[in-house]
Amino acid sequence: MSFEPPYHRQLHYGGMQHMTDPANYFQTIDPSTGKPIGNIQAASPADVDAAINAAKTAFPSWSTTSAIQRSRILHRAASLLRAANDEIAKAETHDTGKPFSETSTVDVATGADVLEYYANLVGGGGLNGETVQLREGVWCYTTKEPLGVEKIQKKLRFVILAELCGSLHLAWYVDAAGNCMVYKPSEFTSLHGETLAQIYTDAGLPPGVFNVIHGNGGIGAYLTSHPSIAKVSFTGQVSTGKKVAASAAGEMKYVTMELGGKSALIILEDAILETAVDGAMMANFFSSGQVCTNGTRVFVPEQLKEVFEARLLEKMSLIRVGDLMDPKTNLGPLVSKVHYDKVINYIKHGISVDKAELLYGGLDPPVGIPSDCENGYWIQPTIFRNCTDDMTIVRDEIFGPVMCILPYDTVEHAVQRANDTPLGLAAGVFTQDLNQAHTIIAKLQAGITWVNTWGESPAEMSVGGWKQSGLGVENGRKGIEAWVRTKSTLVDMTGSVATAFTKLEGAETDVEERGRPMNWRKLDR
Repeated sequence: MSFEPPYHRQLHYGGMQHMTDPANYFQTIDPSTGKPIGNIQAASPADVDAAINAAKTAFPSWSTTSAIQRSRILHRAASLLRAANDEIAKAETHDTGKPFSETSTVDVATGADVLEYYANLVGGGGLNGETVQLREGVWCYTTKEPLGVEKIQKKLRFVILAELCGSLHLAWYVDAAGNCMVYKPSEFTSLHGETLAQIYTDAGLPPGVFNVIHGNGGIGAYLTSHPSIAKVSFTGQVSTGKKVAASAAGEMKYVTMELGGKSALIILEDAILETAVDGAMMANFFSSGQVCTNGTRVFVPEQLKEVFEARLLEKMSLIRVGDLMDPKTNLGPLVSKVHYDKVINYIKHGISVDKAELLYGGLDPPVGIPSDCENGYWIQPTIFRNCTDDMTIVRDEIFGPVMCILPYDTVEHAVQRANDTPLGLAAGVFTQDLNQAHTIIAKLQAGITWVNTWGESPAEMSVGGWKQSGLGVENGRKGIEAWVRTKSTLVDMTGSVATAFTKLEGAETDVEERGRPMNWRKLDR
């Protein structure tokens, strides 16, 4: 398996690579150049069936493998992942358009952190049940058992951290919990799937526990609706997530959905200016704005607006476009031509229809694009000022490097406006007043919140969206519990059963005289 272009990726199930039809493939495109860099084997429905059968075959053994044995395999996988950090990061840069400075220092490393967290959690008894003494001779206990075969589907571009860390997050706690999985990467970012499968295999994961198929939305839909799939996890846009969830609900499958957001970042008047500006930039321009938790609605008090915007403009020079392998480059292109067109159209709409004031950026390509990358999907970071809540660019998730600055008069009004959205993925506040920060956070309708920072999502922190931004959580102890089912057992060793079927006081006829079984007598009180 090559970590340098041209790339060739196959299906991986049952512990082996499969190229079932050499003519059935699709190309993967380098977003920085717009040119093909490899071929990806596409799956057929028969391939999906074979991958699911491989998982079903592996499940009885893997689900009964001890937690400490599973933990050891995950630790070995983490070591292999770290050892291959730079090679994997380079391939991800070619596949996703993310700068090497990001993929090499954040994505792979954070994925390995997550893997180790769940390996330690499971190996240390984190999936043990509990026992409760009810009364003398009677107690109940719970056990946590794997669900079965899971389907995981990832969309778009935050690949290692949302797919190594989505697939890694999900794969680690799917597999750590004793499940088996069939993983379908996005057709736009498919290189990492077989990489993960090979790392797992080298770490000693049994064949069939982790399987990878590639394909378009039709293959994803077939996988979702397959009767042998016990759970579906999907990361992507809201409209697609609703369809996936509806399909899964028809078969009463478990689901986890991490969907879109239009998150609010509220800056208070007492906030440290440098911290607030840095937070706003990270919440909008990191990973070229292609992060579902981005805080693209930046609420700034009227009295702070001028100085905030001035400092923001000064710091925009710190965004550097260039050769993606250059460690100084910190902004790359968008993931695909389709997504590029979508974001450009939003910027056009903001200028010509919403009539928002353009503070920075716009439709021209950014300065610094390498000469051999002029046909790539590069977009200039863009800032609109004096935005209003009814603008399309304020209400819709753009999923690109587009910031909307919204002035506000009172904190109460800012919170009310922040909550005025059908989405509820993330929110945050910048202030030196910790009491006020907690008060505001308590009122914000979002599942992930930050104070004086933005974007960090460690393995220990359970995260999930509210409203239409998702179902369930990922990360932390709560995250792995979404991949097991609880069995409750009550044990009574008192020697009798409490029953409603007893002999009435003063009754003349005994049960046994009516020909009933003799053992009914012991039920009488």
